Formats: sequence, C-alpha cells, structure tokens
Amino acid sequence: MVRLRSSTKLMDRVPFLCLVLVFALIFPFKSSTAFNLSMGSFLSVENPSQTLMSPDAVFTAGFFPVGENAFCFGIWFSEPSTSTHNLTVVWIANRDEPVNGQRSKLTLHKSGTLILSDIDRYTVWSSNTASNSSAHLHLRNTGNLVLLAAHGGGVLWESFASPTDTLLPQQALTRNTQLISSRSLTNYSSGFYSFYFDNDNTLRMLYNGPEVSSIYWPDPWLLSWQVGRSTYNNSRIATFDSLGNFSASDNFIVWTIDYGANLQRIFRMDVDGNLRGYSRKGPGDKWIVTWEAVLQPCKIHGICGANSYCSYIPSTGRKCSCLPGYEMISKTDWSYGCKPAGFNLSCKSSAREEFGFVHLPRIEMYGYDYAVYGNYTLDECKSLCLDLCNCTAFHHKFGGGQYQCYPKAQLRNGYRSPAFDGELYVKLPKGLLNATYRDTNMCSAKLTAQLDRTYERSKPNGSIEFMLKFASALGGIEVICIFVVWFFVTRRSGGDKKDPELELLAQGYLQAASGFRRFTYSELKKATKGFKEEIGRGGGGVVYKGILSDQRVAAIKQLNDCKQGGEAEFLAEVSLIGKLYHMNLIEMWGYCVEDKHRLLVYEYMEHGSLAKNLSSNVLDWKKRYEIALGTAKGLAYLHEECLEWVLHCDVKPQNILLDSDYNPKVADFGLSKLLNRGENTSSDFSRIRGTRGYMAPEWVHNMPITSKVDVYSYGIVVLEMLTGKNPTERNVQSVEGGWETQKLEGGGETQKQIMVKWVMEKMDGAFTNAETEMGGENGEGKLEILVKVALQCIEEDRNARPSMSRVVEMLLHHEL
Repeated sequence: MVRLRSSTKLMDRVPFLCLVLVFALIFPFKSSTAFNLSMGSFLSVENPSQTLMSPDAVFTAGFFPVGENAFCFGIWFSEPSTSTHNLTVVWIANRDEPVNGQRSKLTLHKSGTLILSDIDRYTVWSSNTASNSSAHLHLRNTGNLVLLAAHGGGVLWESFASPTDTLLPQQALTRNTQLISSRSLTNYSSGFYSFYFDNDNTLRMLYNGPEVSSIYWPDPWLLSWQVGRSTYNNSRIATFDSLGNFSASDNFIVWTIDYGANLQRIFRMDVDGNLRGYSRKGPGDKWIVTWEAVLQPCKIHGICGANSYCSYIPSTGRKCSCLPGYEMISKTDWSYGCKPAGFNLSCKSSAREEFGFVHLPRIEMYGYDYAVYGNYTLDECKSLCLDLCNCTAFHHKFGGGQYQCYPKAQLRNGYRSPAFDGELYVKLPKGLLNATYRDTNMCSAKLTAQLDRTYERSKPNGSIEFMLKFASALGGIEVICIFVVWFFVTRRSGGDKKDPELELLAQGYLQAASGFRRFTYSELKKATKGFKEEIGRGGGGVVYKGILSDQRVAAIKQLNDCKQGGEAEFLAEVSLIGKLYHMNLIEMWGYCVEDKHRLLVYEYMEHGSLAKNLSSNVLDWKKRYEIALGTAKGLAYLHEECLEWVLHCDVKPQNILLDSDYNPKVADFGLSKLLNRGENTSSDFSRIRGTRGYMAPEWVHNMPITSKVDVYSYGIVVLEMLTGKNPTERNVQSVEGGWETQKLEGGGETQKQIMVKWVMEKMDGAFTNAETEMGGENGEGKLEILVKVALQCIEEDRNARPSMSRVVEMLLHHEL
C-alpha cells in the first residue's frame, strides 16, 4: 500500500484518490489474501487468490485443484519447492470428496459453524462447532488453522486435531488421530497406508488395501518389547519439534540426521507406505529426507500388488514386476497387482499332469501360507502343491536342521532379497513353463494414478445467464476505469511529470487485475544491464539474462517485430502462457508492454538449452532418457490436460531448457496455436510454423494440423539425442519444397533417413555404455524403448503416431 503524506498538493487530489478507492471497492482486487475470516464471510473456489495466509506468510489456506474442475480446501507451504514447483500440502478438509469448481465455498456462518459447501449448497465438510459470540478463522504461523471465539473464548476447532498425511512441528498424533497416505502422487484422496496408535498403545503402520490388510511396521513377527516399545502407557501421544526430534509415549524416539538445526520440517506418511521426515532450509528450497521408518522399501506390504514382486536397485530405486505367467491388471497403478495371463488353476485330480513349476530364487512372498510342512523334500513339496486346489506357489527352504515346505494360498508382499535363503516355485500350466520371462513389464513403483473424479460444468439457467452478462458489463467498466486511472497517472495536464504515489497505486491495481507482474521497460533494462548478456536467440526474439529487483535470476525475452499498439493481442498471449503450469513447462513471471516494447520474463534455466548441452557431451544416457520423458510429459499436458488445447508447433532442442538438475522444461510458446477443448484439427493456420528439419509432413502437404505435428517434432528431437546428428545441418531445399524432399549436399538421402538408418544399425549392440549408465540389465531395455518410441513418432502417417500421453506411458512402463 502507498503511505499517504500530509501535504496541500496531495490533498488537492483527494477526490481523485477517493474515486480510485471507490472503484476498488466496487470491483474488488482478485488478490484478496487475508489473515482472518470473520463470521458471515466466505472464501470462493472461483477466486483462487482468495486465501488465508499466516502472519509470517509461510503457510496459505485455500482451494487448490485436484482434478478436472475438482477442488479441495487445504493448507500448504506458500512457497513451492523450486525443484518440482509442486505445492507441499499439509492438511486437507475434503480429500475424499472434492467440490465443484463453480459456486463452492468455505463459509463461516453466524452460528459459529465452518462449512465447506459444494455446488447447490451441498455440505461436504463441517467443523461441527457453535458459538454464542463472534468468532473468526485464523491461520497461525505454525500452520494450524484455528476457529477462535471472541473475548478469550478459546479454540472452537483446529486443523491440528484432524491431520491428513502430514504432521507439523508442535502438532500431536493422538489415540484419536492417524496419518493416512495419499492415494498417489497426483491423487490426494485417502490411500492404503496409515500410521496410528494401535489398541496395545504402540505406534504401527498398516496396509489396508483393496482386498487385504496387514501390519508391516514394526516387523509383525516381533513382540513390542523386542523392538523397544512399551505398552504400559495410557496417553497415546506423539509429537515432534522444529529441531528434528520425534517422541512417542510408547518409547519410540527419533532424531533426524540434521537434528539441532532450526529448519522447516514435516513428518509425512508417503504414498509408498513409508513414514519419512523432511526438512528444508527456507522457502522454495528442496525438501530433503532426514529420516525414514522402513529402510528396505520392498518390505512395505502391497506396494506392488498381488502376484508380483519388488526389486530394489540403489541406482534406480524400487521396481515392480509380475511373476512369470501373470500380467498387470492396471497399466498405471501397481496397487492392483497382476492376474493370470489366460489360465486358471484347476482342482481336478486329472489336471496334475497339466501343471509344473517355475523356479525363482531369492524371492520371498510374506504370509498367506496354508501351513508349514517340516522335513519335506522338493519333490514332496511340489506334489503337495499340485494336490491343493488353490495352491499358487510354494517356498522351499532349509531351517531347524531340515527342509520345510510353505505352500501359498495367495502370492502377496513379494520381494527379491539376496538375504532370503528360500526358493520360490510358481505353479503354471506346462504350456507356459518353457516361455522366456524377462522383466519387460518392470516399472517404477511410484503411484501416479489420477484422481477418479470429474465434474461436468453446469449450464447456467436464464437468471444466471443474465447475472453473467451483468457481471461482464461491470468487468468492462472496470477495464475502462483501469485505463482512466493509468492515463491520469502517466499523463499530467501541461507536462510529463508523474506522481509516484498515484503511479504505485495504479500499478498495484493493474497487477491485481491482470494476475501477472507488470514490469516497466526501464526496470528490465536495468535488470539486464542494458540488454548486455544474451543467452538465446530465435525467430521470435532475443533472450537476455537479468537480475530482478527481488534478486531472482530471470530470462527476459525481447520480442521481435513489435509495433506500437496491439496491447490486447499481446496480453491475450500472455494470459495463455500464464494459464499453463507444469513442472516440465517454463514458468512465466511477468511481462512488459510499453510503447513498441514487448517483453516476457521467465524463470532462468541454469544449464540453458538441450541443443547447447547435446553439443557439449555432458549428458549421459540416463539423463537423456529422463529429458525425453520430462519433455513428453510437458507436451502431453499441453495437448490434453491444461485448461485449453494447445499446440507448441516448434518443438526442437533449442526450445527445451534444462534446470540445475537437468530437468527439462519446454519453452517458447510464441508459435503456439490455441484451440478449444474437444477440437482435434485446425484449418486456421495462416502460415507454416516451426523449424525446418523438425517439421511434420502435414505442414508442406496442406494436410489438417493436429497435435501429431508436435509428436513428429518430438520424435526427431529424440533421434537427435540418440545419434548426435542435427536434422537441420547441410539441408538444401529442393524445388518441391518440404523437409522430406530436402537433399544432402553430395548425396540422395535426407538427414532424417540417415538418422533412422544409423539408429537401426546400432540397435543390435552399439549402445555399449547404456546398460551401465541407465541401471544394469534394465538400461538396455530403456534405451531400446526410447528408440522404438522415436521411430513411431516420426511415422509419415500421422494416424500411426502415438499421442504424447501414450508416449509418456510407454516410457514410464518401458513397454510398447
């Protein structure tokens, strides 16, 4: 806010200031962050900037999206991690029942009840409180959202009393509360894992899956005293502090590896079933794991589902694989496990001869034994399993001076461990025994299933339509008022002198109305030291490195061919870019529109473009694979997940930027074409877009332009990453025109044909270093799938190319 000074000159302009304030009251700012919510007030889901913020600005409470037109009300750290740009959510009111993106509200009623209502005023969540006096909702610096009664009436309700998956310092876990994991990394609804006080007064972790449940921490075969726990306590309470100490009444005590440092900290029940402590130095820093409960992650129950097993490789992490003869039930979620691939276990005595066994050493399946049979030979154990109708496999191991047989009724909680001294034999039809089984279905065990909840946007009735038109008219008046204010601030009758106080007021109003930071040309000129340090150049303009006034390092793009005027069109483009948010898309911080100057301000990428790094040989095969995967995720978001359907139209290494950890971010949307959701083609392209060498055949053959043009360009980029050959080098355009008819000097093959030929020749063993760099035996398979994906993407027939979401799926699961 502008501090008003007492002066006659300023008093002369009081009427004008009052007029501006009246406009602000009639047309409230979109940025409405506050510290308190009073009785009778509400927060609306339709205004994302309506939030509550803690006094120290560390925590924010409000609505955030969890699906298509689906929102939850929760609390999060105001500053997301710079490494992922994801919100760190610490509490959610309605994790299992998201509300609609229209007409949903959090209201503090005059009765003293806090109610979260869905569309049509349906109550989704309530604090179940009442107050005879006034009350207000306040977000404390601890991250605790509290409903306080007036005049020292105390706390009526607090979020600390009902945790979701996270504990904050000073927040207690009690006999009546528990931490329940989220369903997946992208689905905040209740998952399968919980951390709680059991009936014997000790802390435990439980897997409560779709079909079965089981305790897995502490080790379920150990008694409480064997793991240092005490059942003789009646308080059942656990807390941790900001220094990194977690203490429970059952004598379970933890000191994190950075104990003693005063940092931002959380304890969270993660989606993979592990309880972890995290810390970070300050806002925006990356969260670091400082403690975890389960040191062998494959021992967490249910992580790979039934009929599968888990393998842990330190260089690549945990992996899931179906047992031989079984296939995944859900291609995107290992929690559902695997099912028999076209066979049934028969109970007929005559069927004994139809089955045999596949031997899998060092794989344990915990639990679900028919019984333990002592002093059984291997042949006797096989015969026993054949006689049991539902025996799916058996363990045969030596212990207690004799061999023991463990026939299995179910195959769950499987993991491969060098320390396990037993052998697993899986019962299969003899027709499947001689098949060659590889870990072709091996996949990361990260759970990324999307929230299974969408809302159809309702059509307004006649009265609502009238109100919308009325609101649009008011919005038009607001725009006029903005420019009137701006005119009087920037122009002064009889001269060019500006009033700094009024200018700040008007700039603040414009910034709130537009949702972006609007920079002046002089600010950006100062930030770039006169546009001295050029870090990139393309058809759209030149990019310079700059240091903003808040010390953030930025990439500032000065657009070419900008004439004075056309501000509406430019702001429309800026608005488009501002709507696009994904960890693999470049983030825009602001813009400048001043006379003929048009500039965009982006986050700065430490390692520059992919093109620059390909030529410097700093990327090993593992990094290249991750860059290909991240780029595919960003493009899939543009095509299918963002608010509007967007084509990039210029996918090339120069437009893929790398951050400090070599994570890719797709940049430069200057050539994007915005289409309405649901359309799959466009005939509105007035000119060919893109870069020669990366352009799909549709551009030069006058064919409909779809998202498959980006898929083609992506495939060429992946080929360039694999071969090191630039598709634009030495190309000469023929009379017919078009990339496919360009010839190399002195030869008849196109550069694309040479790249494909080179890759095909090397498929049978030339990538000798890939296996080591990309993680053992699985490395070669990952490289092979990358090649196959690239070749599919550059098919001449656009219908034969996969979608970008399908590309992501293939790269994640390493299978076609």
